[in-house]
Amino acid sequence: MKQLHVELGDRSYPIYIGPSVMSNTELLQQHIRGQQVMVVTNETIAPLYLQQVTQALAGKTVAHVILPDGEKFKTLSTLNLVFDALLEKRFNRTVTLVALGGGVVGDMTGFAAACYQRGVDFVQIPTTLLSQVDSSVGGKTGVNHAMGKNMIGAFYQPQSVLIDTNTLRSLPDREFAAGMAEVIKYGLIADVAFFDWLEANADALMARDEAALQYAIAQSCQTKADVVAQDERESGIRAILNLGHTFGHAIETATNYTSYLHGEAVAVGMLMAMDLSQRMGAVSEQDCKRTRDLIVSCGLPSLSPKGMSQETYMSLMAVDKKVLDGSLRLVLLKRLGEAYVGNDFPPAALEATLGSFCHE
Repeated sequence: MKQLHVELGDRSYPIYIGPSVMSNTELLQQHIRGQQVMVVTNETIAPLYLQQVTQALAGKTVAHVILPDGEKFKTLSTLNLVFDALLEKRFNRTVTLVALGGGVVGDMTGFAAACYQRGVDFVQIPTTLLSQVDSSVGGKTGVNHAMGKNMIGAFYQPQSVLIDTNTLRSLPDREFAAGMAEVIKYGLIADVAFFDWLEANADALMARDEAALQYAIAQSCQTKADVVAQDERESGIRAILNLGHTFGHAIETATNYTSYLHGEAVAVGMLMAMDLSQRMGAVSEQDCKRTRDLIVSCGLPSLSPKGMSQETYMSLMAVDKKVLDGSLRLVLLKRLGEAYVGNDFPPAALEATLGSFCHE
């Protein structure tokens, strides 16, 4: 088992990475301060892992709520199911919420914890590669709105993150590939040596080799933890973690979260950010090709959904959270392995990038 730490003063917490960590009673219970526990999961994950986690919580007063599965259910109305369950059980301020599932479950559970009785503890047990390397770390919680992704939420840190690599055995290939998009992101924004390693070890990762997975997850989480420690509430450098996300969120919103998984949309978005960075003279054509080849080798898409136009992109990107005072800001690259957030891109270059990724 590997152990990392997110350094945030009195809100610091550990990340555990390894097989069977969700079943480790001592490991899980040392981060639960009260007697009451509400496990929040979904209808896909519950049959697979709910019993294991419940057994690891032996001696506690444990209840659970099972949510519908899918990004389209990441809404305020679904969130109310968690509050309903907490209130029906008359759970109080000593309750700990346990998020057992992917990014949707983790984001909603964290937001519920931030809101219930003005703040209770929660623990993350992410079960998808994407949530293990991204959404479970850093304290971003929230739900979607029909007009924009993650527009309602809070920064709220967990007590701990338990990343059980055994869960990746049951993860469908498409979901696994979607997680690889976020892994690749860390190499692009902050660690060119890791990007090189990913190119050399892509086959082992896609074959779900345990040693390769532990290394990739640990490197990804360490990079995110380092960035979050510098900028917990995204007032500056933390925004680089959103490479490709402004484009990707537009794809998700335009398709009503039904045709592209989050990681698939981000993969396309990262290629668009690379393309725009190349048009600005920051990265080479070879860098773009390497990135595209790695993304495609992981089974990820490289073009926008059919019917997605430049006008659709611009309309949806205008309500992105990185828009400040009417100015669209994007995460771009200065060079491979170094990202920044800026609005210094020529409008014509952005239009050309959008055009090149839209279908005829």
